[in-house]
Amino acid sequence: MSASLVIMAAGLGSRYGGSKQVDGIGPHGEILMEYAVYDALQAGFNKVVFIIKPEMEAMMEQLCVAKLRRQTAGNGRAVQVAYAFQDFSSLPQFYTLPPERVKPFGTVHALLCAEDVVQEPFCVINADDYYGGGAYRTMYKALDRLPATGKAVMVGYHLKNTASLYGTVSRGVCEAAEGTLRSIRETKQIQLYADGSLRDLATGQALAPDTLVSMNFWGFSPSIFHAARTYFKAFLHSPAGADLKAECLLPVMVGDLLGRGALEVNVLPSYDRWFGMTYRQDRETVAEELRQLHAQGVYPGKLWN
Repeated sequence: MSASLVIMAAGLGSRYGGSKQVDGIGPHGEILMEYAVYDALQAGFNKVVFIIKPEMEAMMEQLCVAKLRRQTAGNGRAVQVAYAFQDFSSLPQFYTLPPERVKPFGTVHALLCAEDVVQEPFCVINADDYYGGGAYRTMYKALDRLPATGKAVMVGYHLKNTASLYGTVSRGVCEAAEGTLRSIRETKQIQLYADGSLRDLATGQALAPDTLVSMNFWGFSPSIFHAARTYFKAFLHSPAGADLKAECLLPVMVGDLLGRGALEVNVLPSYDRWFGMTYRQDRETVAEELRQLHAQGVYPGKLWN
């Protein structure tokens, strides 16, 4: 099966205090998304699509893409690499961009920017998250069984493993039953405390540590682009379209499709540890996690030949 890994890497990374997507954090200067690519190729994915800002292309070639073009996937196929550019030129013609708008329009818009280069089942992820090799193997197998329309898959994680002591995080809080996603609610101010407790600061509600959350690890067939296009147009027509900071987010879109009965989402188990860099202070912890994974033989001394 041919399958793509679509990496959303055009985010501003403002809370992190720099371009966290291209921070060389591995033992040999590997950037975090290189581990995603490595794990995906080992699992059988044979195409990688980077969603970036246009001005990032030369930097991406130097950092990792030139190396990827020499690799083969776990199934023996040559690796294909493509770029998709997230900028305001791809907005629908009916929409007038507010001149003060500088913030990207979010993950639904990012996904739509990749439509022209993705014709096969695909997994879409954040560039700044580590999901674990097992998650990609599970996702690849699920994509092989995914029908052309009406269904999607996601890998879920426990909230306690995805929050930061250094500030709030935004997560898609999920409810699932018998392996099927029932609802997802974007929760934007989740705080982890030193005693392990978690709270939604917007509502004051305590959250259980094992609450299931989405980390934008989705598996779709190409039919999702039609639904995403329709949803994004409705977003731009709504009051949010005039909001200079509003974002059109994948978890919110999926929740809307679930509520209307337009999509069924299977929740895939993951036994890997998630980690990521939301804040600059997370860097040391992530670097140590990666060092240990190399030392344990999960990854070779260097990821690429």
